Amino acid sequence: MSESFSIEIVNPEKSFLSKDNVSEVIVPAFEGEIGILKDHIPIISFLKPGIVKVFIGAEEENYYVEDGIVEFKNNSLSILTSSIFNLKDADKNYISKAISDSEKELSSDEIDDQKRFLLNHKVEVLKSLSIN
Repeated sequence: MSESFSIEIVNPEKSFLSKDNVSEVIVPAFEGEIGILKDHIPIISFLKPGIVKVFIGAEEENYYVEDGIVEFKNNSLSILTSSIFNLKDADKNYISKAISDSEKELSSDEIDDQKRFLLNHKVEVLKSLSIN
C-alpha cells in the first residue's frame, strides 16, 4: 500500500509544482509548522512567510512562500500562493532586496500589528536564507 499523496502548488503565473508521489510536506501555517502525511485529517489554513518542505522518498525540496492558503483533503494537498521560489534557485540579490524593502516598510508608523508581525517574520526567514 502506498504511503504517498499528491501535491499541487499554484501561483498567479502557473501551476508551479504538481507531484503524485509525495511522502510528507511541512508548511509554515499561522498556527505553526504543520507536517502533513498521507491520510492527515482535512485542513484549511493560511500560510505565513516561510519554507515549504516537500519530501519525495529520500529527497527533500524546499520552497520559500510569502503567503497563501493550504488545503488538504482526500490525500491531495493544494497550496495557493502569490509568491514562491525554489531555494536551490534563490538569487542572493533578490533576497537582499526583499529584506531591505521589508525593513523599510517596518520603519513606517502606518502599519498595523498583523502586518508588522508578518514583515518581522519575513525578514527573519529571509535572513536565515541569506546565511546559507
